[in-house]
Parts: sequence; C-alpha cells; structure tokens
Amino acid sequence: MEELNSYFNVNKETWNKKVAVHAQSEMYNMEAFKSGKSSLMPYELQALGSVEGKSLLHLQCHFGQDTLSWSRLGANCVGIDLSDEGIKLARQLNEELNLNARFICCNVLDVSKHVYETFDIVFTSYGVIGWLPDLKPWGKMIAERLSPGGIFYLIEFHPILWMFDYIEGKPIMKYHYNQEAVIYEEYKGTYADKSSSIISKEYGWNHGLGDVVNALIEAGLEIEFLNEYDESPYDVFPDLIKKDSGMYGLKEPLFPMLFELKAIKK
Repeated sequence: MEELNSYFNVNKETWNKKVAVHAQSEMYNMEAFKSGKSSLMPYELQALGSVEGKSLLHLQCHFGQDTLSWSRLGANCVGIDLSDEGIKLARQLNEELNLNARFICCNVLDVSKHVYETFDIVFTSYGVIGWLPDLKPWGKMIAERLSPGGIFYLIEFHPILWMFDYIEGKPIMKYHYNQEAVIYEEYKGTYADKSSSIISKEYGWNHGLGDVVNALIEAGLEIEFLNEYDESPYDVFPDLIKKDSGMYGLKEPLFPMLFELKAIKK
C-alpha cells in the first residue's frame, strides 16, 4: 500500500500542476464555459437524460466543469478529485457562477470515507479508470454510493488505445490490453496544451472491458448496456481526423476509441 500511495502522490503532484495550464487552455475554453457553454458531450447527455432534481456524484472531476454543467441542468452535485488545486478552482467556479455543487478532495477509492449519502447518479468520464490499480474497490465504492434504483454511467477511452505508447508522437504498441503491472510515463506538456513547459509524471494501469464489467457485477450492479464508438470528442491522440459531426476519428479506424457503460443498482 505504501508503494501505491507513492504512485498516487506523484499523480496528485502532476495534476496539481496541470490545473493552471488546463484552466488557460483552448480545450477547456474557460471564458465560454463561464458564459454558459456546457462542457458535457452528446454521449453522457443522451444516456442520462433529464437530471433535474436528481443527486449526482461526479468521480475524478478535475476542476469541475462537467460537475457544474450538470448543476446548471438542475442536478444536486458533489464532485470528487485527487487534486487539491483542482478542487480549489472548482469551488471558486461554483461560487463565481452562483451554483450549489459541493467539491471534496480525496482519492476516488476513499470516497466512502468522506461521503456518506447515496445518489441517484454516479458519473465518471474520459481518462479516469487508468489511474486506478484495481477496479474491484472502485466498483464496491460505486455500489455503496448509489441509492436503490440509482444509475452508474461511465464514458471512457477504449482500452485498446492504452496499448500504445504516444510519448514519441507516433503510436507504438507497447502495453498489454489488460496489464496488471504499473506503467510509468514522463513527458513534457499535457493533453490540453502540448506546448506547456510542465513535466507530467504519471503512474497508470490498463484495464480491459472484462475488468470493468466484472468489477461492477461483483459489486452487485446490473449492466444495462455497453457500447463502443469509433470516435472521440477530444483531439488528444496523434493524427486524428475531425469528422463532420465535430468528433475526431483515427485515419485508419481498426478499433473503437470510446466505450460507454450504464449500470443499475437494484
């Protein structure tokens, strides 16, 4: 556990550095967001429908744009993130925009030590599960925080994408689809600003679809659907092509880029 904590501490330090860079980036488009533009994408909006009056727990929320976008749609939101700088900015945005979300800084695996209520919806999205060494405690925590009849929704980059190393710019297949050993990467810049001078140091883990599904089933959730898509809403991988829909795709789409999963607590 001590070794895992050292990995988490390195990741936290990196994400704390990323917050200021991302808040100024074109990708996060802070001015448009403050003016009312939603940061949510079509997949999650369609899957969850109206959230008016519902309680929503957002896991790994970064600095809260998606959390606050759900809040604008009428949800009663709590956002969780490992980065104290991210949570600090999320709270500032919540106050500035006169919204009613709450934000808590903690490791996502420790949520049940900090949050005791249950929720109609638990939501998490885009680049989240790779920071977790084991999905079983993650699934257990999700089940603990869902009310009976509650929905868990995940939209995430497809695990096939994480088989590649992107550090040199050109994707090189390097990692196992379901690799248990930790993966360490160190590189200049971030996905939102590749020209940034910050050095990102990151520990991560690869999880196949079976790992994700079985962690949730083992926790007692019932899978409603699992879908895969040949596109991404974010231009965060090398050599993507922008489609007419505004989404991004691979030049040679031989495998999916995203998957989404919806589960219910009976």
